[in-house]
Amino acid sequence: MRKPHVLSLSVQNLAHFPQLPSRSKIQRWISRALENDAQITVRFVEEEEGRELNKTYRSKDYATNVLTFDYQIEPVVEADLVICVPVLEKESKDQNKTLEEHMAHLLVHGTLHAQGYDHMDDEEAEVMEQRETDVLVDLGFDVPYPDRNYTPQPLA
Repeated sequence: MRKPHVLSLSVQNLAHFPQLPSRSKIQRWISRALENDAQITVRFVEEEEGRELNKTYRSKDYATNVLTFDYQIEPVVEADLVICVPVLEKESKDQNKTLEEHMAHLLVHGTLHAQGYDHMDDEEAEVMEQRETDVLVDLGFDVPYPDRNYTPQPLA
């Protein structure tokens, strides 16, 4: 069994969204995706703030589901994850997933970005999606990419 990494977690605005899973679940999901110790802030936002952040930092004029601001990868991961709750809710419904299942996926996805994973090309995407899937399945969730062949890989 692997030694868990130390996670210093700050969660902002969770009380504004009572429909969201608990802080302890958020911590468990992020912790499982970690490959190093980490200091991570998760901020839940409305559509206006999500859109403004995406426009300011990515030059994309729409609210996206998760934004990752990665500041440092080693020796300790330092990052902010921003989840736009209205987008999370819409995508959950559109993808026929529970809010919890989709939120876990977005937090794992963002945590992997904070550690240097990316999906800018097919090879990077395959590596990142394999890791996402391994973590989510290990956490008890369904395979997030059901249209792909999935072969479990041991988590380090």
